Amino acid sequence: MDRMDGTNSGDGTGGPGGTSGTARQDGFRVGLIGYGLAGSVFHAPLIAATDGLVLDTVVTGDPDRQQRAVAEHPGVRTVAGSDALFERAGELDLIVIASPNRTHVPLAYAALEAGVPVVVDKPLAATAAEAEALAGLAEERGLLLSPFQNRRWDNDFRTVRRLLADGALGSVLRFESRFERWRPQPKGGWRESGDPAEIGGLLYDLGSHVVDQALALFGPAAAVYAEADVRRPGAEADDDTFIAVTHENGVRSHLWVSATTAQLGPRFRVLGSAAGYVKYGLDPQEAALREGLRPGADRSGWGVEPESLWGRLGAGESPQTGGGDPVPTLPGDYPAYYAAIETSLRTGAEPPVTAREAVAALQVLEAAKVSADEGRTVRIGEPR
Repeated sequence: MDRMDGTNSGDGTGGPGGTSGTARQDGFRVGLIGYGLAGSVFHAPLIAATDGLVLDTVVTGDPDRQQRAVAEHPGVRTVAGSDALFERAGELDLIVIASPNRTHVPLAYAALEAGVPVVVDKPLAATAAEAEALAGLAEERGLLLSPFQNRRWDNDFRTVRRLLADGALGSVLRFESRFERWRPQPKGGWRESGDPAEIGGLLYDLGSHVVDQALALFGPAAAVYAEADVRRPGAEADDDTFIAVTHENGVRSHLWVSATTAQLGPRFRVLGSAAGYVKYGLDPQEAALREGLRPGADRSGWGVEPESLWGRLGAGESPQTGGGDPVPTLPGDYPAYYAAIETSLRTGAEPPVTAREAVAALQVLEAAKVSADEGRTVRIGEPR
């Protein structure tokens, strides 16, 4: 499909990676559905900071959020519902879905049927089958469909990738990843709802990130074991979950997501045949975006953390007692995601995260749910 000046050829010439086209004079126009946490803190600021993308319209039925969107992004249009956005589909070059999880699949279908490329906040869908169907539709239409997995551009994850590429760890034996918080009181809302239709709970929330990162580093999963608990009084959905993934190449990933961790563990602990790498603390970009900070045109200083938070690389001694050498943490780079999306729209190149990668991650998340419910190891692809 070739999108120029709002026209829609529908010929599928964009290829499997996305939609090739020519940006309008002011850039590709983006419609953003949702202006809660995901839309206002992550997507809108990163879209606005990307050369070649223009935040055109925000969809939110909340008058306060509409006012905030206009104040934060002067000139943006606001509409109360997605129908009003789809009526103008021919004027848009990309639709970003940052609304509650239950809406991801129907809205993604509507955008693709309207002939518009789509970015969907994670999780793309509730099941791998739903994600597979969306991926198939996007490929059939020659349209970009990309899940927003921004934490591939976390500073610590980028550093782990570099260490692996450099061979600093030898052969990796075990990868430990923790996304832990201390929130002893539930906050409520759809993210913590026990209604399966809401796709709430940490398995599909933070679990989407840690599983995606593990698969990005070490490839397809062969088997999954999981434990998922509801710990806090009044909580409805899992808030303390562990996932063990055995990859096809033999690496084992041990992944924790929790809202009940009174003492936080290392964000990453990667153990190899030659050395290990241990890193504490979270990437600073989310906190910066929440505080209203924005990446500059040259990204100088963006995503940088102090030397005191650098991880350590070594063998034979704990980093807590001075073991290992400090490893400079690469800067976090969330802006790189939308920069790559702009390139995909312009050239037809494969997007930075593909829908097929989301299918693989959802297979692991589905297997983890079965494993936790039934207390057994689940092999990927087995009949259920």
